[in-house]
Amino acid sequence: MRILLITGPGGAGRTTVAAATALAAAGNGARVLLLSGDAGDPLAALVGEPTGEPVEAAPGLAAVPAGGVLVARVDSGAEFREELVALQERGSALLGMVGARPLGAEELTELPGAEQFALLRALRRAAAAPETDLVVVDLPPLHQAVAALALPAQLRRYLARLLPAERQAARALRPVLAQLAGVPMPAQWLYEAAARWDEELAAVQAVVEAGTTSLRVVAEPGPGADAALRTGLLGLALEQLPVAAIVANRTVPQGSPDPWLAGLAAQQEKYAAQWAGAAEDVPVLPLGHLGRDPQGPDDLLRLTGAQGLVPPPSGAARARRAWAVEDRLADDGVLVWVVPLPGAHKRDLDLVRRGDELLLAAGPYRRIVPLPSALRRCTVSGAALADGVLRIRFTPDPGLWPRRP
Repeated sequence: MRILLITGPGGAGRTTVAAATALAAAGNGARVLLLSGDAGDPLAALVGEPTGEPVEAAPGLAAVPAGGVLVARVDSGAEFREELVALQERGSALLGMVGARPLGAEELTELPGAEQFALLRALRRAAAAPETDLVVVDLPPLHQAVAALALPAQLRRYLARLLPAERQAARALRPVLAQLAGVPMPAQWLYEAAARWDEELAAVQAVVEAGTTSLRVVAEPGPGADAALRTGLLGLALEQLPVAAIVANRTVPQGSPDPWLAGLAAQQEKYAAQWAGAAEDVPVLPLGHLGRDPQGPDDLLRLTGAQGLVPPPSGAARARRAWAVEDRLADDGVLVWVVPLPGAHKRDLDLVRRGDELLLAAGPYRRIVPLPSALRRCTVSGAALADGVLRIRFTPDPGLWPRRP
């Protein structure tokens, strides 16, 4: 089972590329599931009309056969209503104590962010599809996709801080503690709900970070997409989400006698080359322009041709790399944490040490990461950015660092 995540700046054609990749893989004999959270359902016009009745592609995930692939669209509104109603039922005793009136499913409207969360949960279900070789996921636009892919780890951190599991051991003393403290203690159902959500989030996080999951970014080479692409790649690097390939979409042929087309082709070639140089070891896959918007499966197959969009059976994903710690104690008396941040500028970076964690900010993105054990016994003594790599220097704290005999 392989999972291919596809995103890109808004208007880059990521949905078209996702559909074309799915159809091309199915044409090569793979059993493909195409997953989307787009409420507009643009996939139907691209891969073709349904050719059969809905089937259960994975537990709790319905899909329809179309164009030789199974197409599943996430109904985030229905999932939001179902989860909130279930949460109300589990906390009915508490709601009754405060005189709250539960909300009915028919009056619930999904909140911002529900779409991405529902898509991630559907991705976890799709990863368990028993008879699927490849899952192609049409993610939201790049900036939203970075936030969505980082969401499981962030929420798990929040849960661990707000409702630490070790405090459940005191549940037998909760009535006594409530009297002593003078405030109500969290009910057991709250801890149980937190444990259930942590388990769900851990499963989603495991799928996102798995070695069989790869990520492709679609962008149209040119000045309009350049800034958005570079910012998005910076966010992915901060979250340690490796990019397997950049798809340069809607490229026009080289060598045209028409001056306008020749100039556009030269501009696209320039930006594609810049992207290849900026993203280390990330190939740039050109995808030609049809001269019009693709309008069905025939157009998609004509578009892909021999473009190499279909990932190979193995080796398609780039391994998630840990940030290295360089030992310079003998020479400089410091340890250096090496954080690759391609495209970062010094003015957009910020870092704050808080206990055993480091808050890193790069452009519009922020991430709190736990320090490696060796660095927890050190103090931050400086940082420098050069060639897209942030090097954070840590000096051992004499009071905490092991003394040599």
